[in-house]
Parts: sequence; C-alpha cells; structure tokens
Amino acid sequence: MHRKFWGFFTALGAMAVGALSLLPANAQMSEVKEKPPMYTYVANWQIPRSQWGELEKAYAPDQKILDQAMADGTIVGYGNDEALVHEADGETHDSFWSANSMAGLLKVLDQFYKSGTSTSPVYASATKHWDNVYVSRYYNWHSGAFKDGYTYVAMYKLKEDAPDHAVSLLSKNLIVPLLEKLLADGTLHEYEIDTQELHTQAPGVFFIVYVASAPEGIDKVDAAIEASLKANPLGGPAFSSMVDFSAHRDELLLTNGAFK
Repeated sequence: MHRKFWGFFTALGAMAVGALSLLPANAQMSEVKEKPPMYTYVANWQIPRSQWGELEKAYAPDQKILDQAMADGTIVGYGNDEALVHEADGETHDSFWSANSMAGLLKVLDQFYKSGTSTSPVYASATKHWDNVYVSRYYNWHSGAFKDGYTYVAMYKLKEDAPDHAVSLLSKNLIVPLLEKLLADGTLHEYEIDTQELHTQAPGVFFIVYVASAPEGIDKVDAAIEASLKANPLGGPAFSSMVDFSAHRDELLLTNGAFK
C-alpha cells in the first residue's frame, strides 16, 4: 500500500477518529476481527551484486529446514525477497518465516545457527545485515507455494495523538476489507498489517504488506484504492487524522514463498 492509499486526502486536514463510525455498514465490515498473533522474523542482507547468483545455492539447504518446520506446524509460512527498488543503504535481499508463537520463530532460527547456513560464504560476503521481528493480528493468504510474487511494503507512523487502538481501527474499517476483496479474486497471494514485536524503531510504526500474484496486481490494487476512496469519502480523512505522512516509506520486492 503506498502514498496513494488515502494519502491524497491529507490536504483536507485532520478528521476525528469518529469518522470511522460514519462509514457505510458495508465498508465497516464488522465481522473483521483480530486473529491470533502471527510473528515474523525477517533477516535482511546487503549482498554485493557479484554474489547475487550464489544466493539460490544458499537457499536450498534453508528450504529443507523451512519445509520441515511448516510440515510439523512450527511455522505457518516462509519466503525470500529480492529488492526491486534499491536504496543506497538498504537491503538487497531478505529471508523471512512466520509462526503463531515466538517459540516457533526461535526454534527455526536455532536450526539455522546449528546447521551453519547463516555463515555460508554468500552471507559472509554481506556488507550489512540486520534482523527484525514483527507481529500481526490482521492477515490472510492462499495456501501453497508461489514464485515471483510482487510484494509491496508501506511503512506508516502514527501521530502522537492517535488513539492507542489506531492500527486496529484502521485495519478493521479500511485496510482489511479492501485487501480481503483482492485476496478473494486472486489478485493477492497474501497480506498482513504488522507492527514491530521487538522495537528497533520507535513505537507507533506500522506496516501494510501485500503480495501480488503478478505485476498487474499492483495496478489492480491502485484501482481498488481509487474505487474505495470514491465509495467511502470519509475513509481518507480518517486515515490522515491518525498518520504522520512525513515518515511514510515504501518497498517493492520480488518474492518466492509458501504459506500453510
């Protein structure tokens, strides 16, 4: 989800949180509820371009560990990403896995350490490396493996006066209803709304993440956003009343993955 997502309503000024309660009943989708927490471990790597071809070899032993962990229920999904829009100091690649407990994440991490895959030559060549742990209570996916999905990550920061439950309000009333429709029609493989479980950034940051099934999916999301804004004109101002857009950032990645 990117700057277009309710962003061009910012000029209208702040609107009270109560605007969400004025949305049409079909937009509120009262059936949207929090799910059990899903934790995701993301290992970010800045790999020299000369080593990119070696990553496929490094992924092979990792996948055996991840496939077994998903088969026995330790994790619910995993994958790897290649950045398509590169930043001077950002990652070029990452690997991730998700579980319904922190224990599930840490068991897989321990297996990677014990197997030695994390110290393979291609990872040792990284000029930068960092990790993050996220938690989501709003997510969904299509089961099975996929290749060459297009992942859009939009980072937002809440305003200081946003309510404590702002992410939940926005998820239930605005974000999840839109993404569920796109998941149902096959435009998306998966989506999630994340916050950091371990705060390596200041609290108040949240992430809207979706994986499009094909490049055309990015355009379909744009079109769905436009339609949502027209159908629910109070949604944009409500979003803008809680979010500081000066901190907004996006990522675009190519993803291979699997979900249970």
